[in-house]
Amino acid sequence: MAFVGLGVSGGIGAYKSVEVARLLQKRGHRVQAVLTRNARRFVGALTFEAITREPVITSQFAAGMNADIEHIALASSLDLLLVAPATANIIGKFAQGIADDFLSALHLATKAPILMAPAMNTNMWEHPAVAANVRTLTARGVQFVEPGDGYLACGWVGKGRLAEPDAIVAAVERMLSPGTGSWAGRRVLVTAGPTLEDLDPVRFLGNRSSGRMGFAIAREATRRGATVTLVAGPTPIDPPDVAELVRVRSAREMHAAVLAAADRADVVIMAAAVADFMPIAGAQTTKIEKLSKNDGRLTLELERTPDILADLGDRRGAGRRPVLVGFAAQTGDPVPAAHAKLSRKHADLIVANDVSAPGSGFDVETNQVTFVTATASDPLPLMPKIDVAAAILDRVEPLLLAVPTLVASR
Repeated sequence: MAFVGLGVSGGIGAYKSVEVARLLQKRGHRVQAVLTRNARRFVGALTFEAITREPVITSQFAAGMNADIEHIALASSLDLLLVAPATANIIGKFAQGIADDFLSALHLATKAPILMAPAMNTNMWEHPAVAANVRTLTARGVQFVEPGDGYLACGWVGKGRLAEPDAIVAAVERMLSPGTGSWAGRRVLVTAGPTLEDLDPVRFLGNRSSGRMGFAIAREATRRGATVTLVAGPTPIDPPDVAELVRVRSAREMHAAVLAAADRADVVIMAAAVADFMPIAGAQTTKIEKLSKNDGRLTLELERTPDILADLGDRRGAGRRPVLVGFAAQTGDPVPAAHAKLSRKHADLIVANDVSAPGSGFDVETNQVTFVTATASDPLPLMPKIDVAAAILDRVEPLLLAVPTLVASR
């Protein structure tokens, strides 16, 4: 696998870089950490050394360092230089060619691809000087993992938070192995997140899906070289970079978006938690007023939402395209319901999970699933959702190979 230099600069997001190192090593990559002086105010070199089992570089002038001109030796060996977090300071140094510490000298000396994951205060990220430095580096071929929106360490809310470790690692993988293998040129349609069925301008029927599982699948499919269309319901989680992102709100909107894109897809993976019911009369145009104490009940008339996976299965018929993957989120043993869903909806694979189990299901970073096919039920251990996504695509790949590509005919 690859040799990745992990540059860590001085921001609170440095604690996430420990997980980045772990995930990279888990994928078989050799990782050598380079910590700036300010990075060591947030994380210790010993932590990285324990995870990577490589010496951690903290100074350009450490004893014995100059014997091999270490920044030159490392620069010529790297397959990729990743900086996470990348502060405004280190972005400015890279853009202006300043080399006053090991990491900035390594940047000038290496010919390896460079990926930076910025993290800083919202106003700093939006400052014209930082924006200009990012443009300068982008023009030179440096790639960036967009910072996320949310609560920042400074107490503000906005863009500037370091991207999640799995998103950073997925970007590394895309740079190391772009567009090769059996997924290259294939079209994958993924749904993610919840759908919301409006009752009035204030209230809706919804569920707890965060979109993390679907986003992880879309990210992994992109890394493998597929052209991904992501149909996403309302979720505060930042979506991955994909070829096409379609935002929807209701089950009807998701149904229309999926069926419009499915004819171009080789694989459809329905990871979204689609609402089962919606108001028969649609949403009220004004707020439903609170009832009096003497009349404390409200009756809502609901009807079934369109069954997207079933409609895809019916439309496909006896054909093999697209490969259809559904999810069965249950409370308790999910396998019986998954078997019934597999048959009823003519799917090729159902990914079943018990959302009531600890660490599994909605709005968490991990999941524990069982793959259900017509011939087998294969449980997986609890693992990060990015690893579940990889396992899903590994299971789908033999089915994909049996489907001739549409790309050549266009």
